[in-house]
Amino acid sequence: MSTYLLNKFLFTVDRDPDLVERYREEPAETVAWWEQHMANKLLNCHGGEDSTWLAFDDDERTALIEHDYPTLFGMGAHPFLTLTLFIAMFERDYDEPLAFQKEYAQKLSHFSLPYPDITT
Repeated sequence: MSTYLLNKFLFTVDRDPDLVERYREEPAETVAWWEQHMANKLLNCHGGEDSTWLAFDDDERTALIEHDYPTLFGMGAHPFLTLTLFIAMFERDYDEPLAFQKEYAQKLSHFSLPYPDITT
């Protein structure tokens, strides 16, 4: 399991409105595309500097495809990254202000201190 890779996915997708929409509508295809084309690109680095070994494990891939942010949090995905991406994807589906954020908090309420390790 790579917390770094989970957080990198959440970070890079959240910063591209087209990828946010693609991930919302076609999660399996987006995760597969991102893993093939983006996972081994180094962040904030010039071209040509790529890694070759990073890949999601089956549990990570499944949680990403299912938009399962409680499981991602349990795996160590950073809560700010999950929250901001999933707000961008799903807040529009709710009528009341902060309704998605309240649902997010409720779905993570079974976690108690100490929270899963979010260091990378």
